[in-house]
Amino acid sequence: MLLQATLNGPLSKADHPAVPVTLEELAEDAVACVAAGAGAFHLHPRDAAGAEQLAGDTVDKVVAAVRQRHGKPVGVTTGAWIQPNVARRVALVSQWREPDYATVNLCEEGSLDVMRALLRAKVGVEAGIWTVADAQLLGAGGLSDHILRACIEPVEVPRDDAVSLVAEIHEVLDRANVRAPRLQHGDGEATWVLIEDAIARRIATRVGLEDTLFMPDGSTARSNADLAAAAFRLGAGDHNKL
Repeated sequence: MLLQATLNGPLSKADHPAVPVTLEELAEDAVACVAAGAGAFHLHPRDAAGAEQLAGDTVDKVVAAVRQRHGKPVGVTTGAWIQPNVARRVALVSQWREPDYATVNLCEEGSLDVMRALLRAKVGVEAGIWTVADAQLLGAGGLSDHILRACIEPVEVPRDDAVSLVAEIHEVLDRANVRAPRLQHGDGEATWVLIEDAIARRIATRVGLEDTLFMPDGSTARSNADLAAAAFRLGAGDHNKL
């Protein structure tokens, strides 16, 4: 079962001092996460000023440098908040050559167009599914046989509602015959309950400061590597490789 480490998201050091921002910080953090059990990465490339970027020169440089340190797959965001104009976002991701995959949030305008552009660029697609409606869109969109993973990731969902929501999403994907491998995770208070549910389902999961600042016992995490190690101890990741 794959354990993906999500290193920074849209966060800054104001959110947590261990959030990696620079290229070197991301590379060093990724190495530490591999030692803790991570087998792949999701990150948000930044420019020299620390701003999130979709520009090909920035994305390719960051991904190549981070992957060179450990050889594990590195994926990136295609978040619409970085570039709201759909045509411009499609043009930017079409330039990418280095990412192993990219996450596309199906709830965002133009998501299917972005997915098609990534596939043409030979970049793997993680279809980001936040809701049942997203799952229905993936099932009906004609691309589910071409994606790398279906990434089930409800956002800002209360802990008590999270497991039932992902169960409904899984059912929709099953009915639509979406055969792509699945990765499941949550954020905030639902982070650890959805990691545990993913482990019970024997599917991939992810963890990192982008999703939570807290360990399973409620204490503040010191780093992404601490979070990855905690998920690994619960059963996530490939235990045959460590």
